[in-house]
Amino acid sequence: MMLRTLCRAGGAILQQTQRTAPRLWVTPAQQRWASNLPMNTLILFVPQQEAWVVERMGRFHRILEPGLNFLIPILDRVRYVQSLKEIVIDVPEQSAVSLDNVTLQIDGVLYLRILDPFKASYGVEDPEYAVTQLAQTTMRSELGKLTLDKVFRERESLNANIVHSINQASDEWGIRCLRYEIKDIHVPPRVKESMQMQVEAERKKRATVLESEGAREAAINVAEGRKQAQILASEAEKAEQINKAAGEAQAVLAKAEAKSKAIRLLSEALTEQNGNAAASLSVAEQYVSAFSNLAKESNTILLPSNTGDISGMVTQAMTIYSTLAKTSPVVAAEVVEEKTEELQNQSASTQ
Repeated sequence: MMLRTLCRAGGAILQQTQRTAPRLWVTPAQQRWASNLPMNTLILFVPQQEAWVVERMGRFHRILEPGLNFLIPILDRVRYVQSLKEIVIDVPEQSAVSLDNVTLQIDGVLYLRILDPFKASYGVEDPEYAVTQLAQTTMRSELGKLTLDKVFRERESLNANIVHSINQASDEWGIRCLRYEIKDIHVPPRVKESMQMQVEAERKKRATVLESEGAREAAINVAEGRKQAQILASEAEKAEQINKAAGEAQAVLAKAEAKSKAIRLLSEALTEQNGNAAASLSVAEQYVSAFSNLAKESNTILLPSNTGDISGMVTQAMTIYSTLAKTSPVVAAEVVEEKTEELQNQSASTQ
């Protein structure tokens, strides 16, 4: 009977302490954090991913692991129930001022997990409130280091800096911040209008730059085309001049070969019988032919004093030929050829 009365009295005391004991993580708005504080019934079953902090006579005793556990009634009681799951906290919207003095309205989501139930129970009074306030103050501090443009471009680095700052302070609480995500960033209406105008101006600038680059590329292509055309034209002119020079050289060689053959034939003809008479006749014919063309195209004429002395001219030519013929028939043939050219030149000059 005494044992039964003692058990009933202990149960009543536990129920009274159940109602009066502070439940840090189990306020009505925090039911997601942990289960309700259980009553000591000697035999307890701890759910998975929960840690029950047990006090013995008001002092920390141990942390119950998931599964079957035994406690001493009256002396032991479950003081805190901590959830070891990943916890999601909505960070309320707050105002922050950027580096360029723009007021922003920002809210976010915080993901954390309890790593040490002892520190989470005895290291801070209200972990959720503490972490939320720390996240808000850290976010305001980090936003004050960035301009408005960098806030939108560097959201990932901003989130990482907030997580790092929270973890530095929450290590003493046995809490680990896993992620922080900015949900919405609201800017004043006038700032939004100026940002829209800036975006439009930037687009116009890029369009103008692209258009100018296109015009520059077109001008470069036209210049390159003209350059290539001039190069090809000069190469064509060069090839034409080379071909023309080669043709003239071949013509000179052909004339020289023809003249050489003519001199050779003339030399052979002069060495034959009556060759001198044939040479005299040829010189006389050419002289008469040149004299007959005098004054046909012009009335200004330069003549030697003995123009009518045909025999004298022929005699002079043959005397020179006879003198040279003693040396070499070929040289004589060349002299006859030169005299013939002189008579032809005189005829052409008189014309």
